[in-house]
Amino acid sequence: MKLVIQLVLWIVIIFLGYMVFNAVYEPIKFNKVKEKRYAKVIDRLKDIRVAQLAHQEITGNFEKDFDKLVRFIDTAQFTLTQRRDSTVMDEEYRKIFGVDKYKDIIIVDTLGTASVKDSLFKNSDRYKKMMMVPVDGVDAKFTMDAGTIIMNENKIPVFEAKVAKKVILYDQDKDLIMAENQVVSVEGVNGPFIIVGSMNEIKTNGNWPTVYGDN
Repeated sequence: MKLVIQLVLWIVIIFLGYMVFNAVYEPIKFNKVKEKRYAKVIDRLKDIRVAQLAHQEITGNFEKDFDKLVRFIDTAQFTLTQRRDSTVMDEEYRKIFGVDKYKDIIIVDTLGTASVKDSLFKNSDRYKKMMMVPVDGVDAKFTMDAGTIIMNENKIPVFEAKVAKKVILYDQDKDLIMAENQVVSVEGVNGPFIIVGSMNEIKTNGNWPTVYGDN
């Protein structure tokens, strides 16, 4: 009887030890998976941002359709310019006061054009799949939108691209995902999405901390 009790106690101790180990190890494993996947997702969001900023610079607006954004990268050209200072006679001042006066001006010379694709992505074609969430086992696209908001009676172009954390962490513990969605920290990705840009504010940065690179 004493031997049976000892065996039962050992089983209970081993079980409790396993539970304690899992309680500590599972969050550590979760964080490793999370950080690795977040880094890949954020790199792709950076590509989307670069492409959108080029589109806005050339066309004046952001693009909400990924296919059109890819075609833009394939075909668009940056205009290369050079700014230089110069001095010219202020003719209006001379007409009014009868005295010569020179004024400083800036002259912008057009030097030529450069391919958007070559300028931003060089020999890489990764922009062609920037709409896909880069996580093994996940067949999903980023959600993207673009439009304008009104500020001081002016229409300002804005864009937003995002993906839910639960999509990125689809095969992880549901309780840990729920806790991750509620993160509020300067060292974490806050909220239930990883996102770049905003449809409500004038910003093109993302919601990730600097540990994932320049933002």
